Amino acid sequence: MPDRPACVRTAPPAPPVRCGPMNAMQTKIAVVTGAGSGIGRAVAAELLRTGWSVALAGRRPDALADTAALVPEGDSLAVRTDVSRPDDVAALFAAVRERFGRLDLLFNNAGTFGPGGVPVEELSYDAWRHVVDTNLNGAFLCAQAAYRHMKEQDPQGGRIINNGSISAHTPRPQSVAYTATKHALTGLTKSLSLDGRPYRIAVGQIDIGNAATDMTERMRSGVLQANGELAAEPVMDVADVARTVRHMAELPLEANVQFATVLATAMPYAGRG
Repeated sequence: MPDRPACVRTAPPAPPVRCGPMNAMQTKIAVVTGAGSGIGRAVAAELLRTGWSVALAGRRPDALADTAALVPEGDSLAVRTDVSRPDDVAALFAAVRERFGRLDLLFNNAGTFGPGGVPVEELSYDAWRHVVDTNLNGAFLCAQAAYRHMKEQDPQGGRIINNGSISAHTPRPQSVAYTATKHALTGLTKSLSLDGRPYRIAVGQIDIGNAATDMTERMRSGVLQANGELAAEPVMDVADVARTVRHMAELPLEANVQFATVLATAMPYAGRG
């Protein structure tokens, strides 16, 4: 009998795999507010460097362009946004939906210290309102928009990380507006975390102390302490904050860092002393 050919099983050809930032099956999508400087810029760059697609939100288009230029190979979208304005926030998340389709992470970072060194009895209502509008109302508006997006998308769910502060626990002297908004942000985090459970929306908060940015440059020369003295304070590399945010962001949705505190080791914190 003639030799029978060997039976060879061949697997069906594998479907093509798209590599690169626009592969929706592999790439996570983030919105970072206040992405034009400081902590927001560092976090956005860290995410872009590690394969995330990132919508950069902030008030200054030139600063957002500078952030994007830090990782030119990254997939970023810059959207001019004043988080205190509902129409700006709506436009931001509409742009994200149009460009990326889904949303995996909101890093709610935009914020302001407001006027420093102003006693509470001298703080103007306009100054108070500006801090509240940015730090609290802006965080709510962005979280609300992200929550809607995450609840409606398929697969459902996502993560929101709010940028709190050491001042969400312990105030500095003459910081009533900033401290009040940061304490309120903790309540916002807890409430969103509870309400997000049925929809796989995980919400946490990172409380940061003395990361080295332009906003904290004054720490090096001396800031008012609880005892009335001026003292220089140590700072930490903002890259350490960015890596912590990425760790929180990349956990599976079944796990959540509810609150994380990252601070310069030797800075005044407990009792501000």
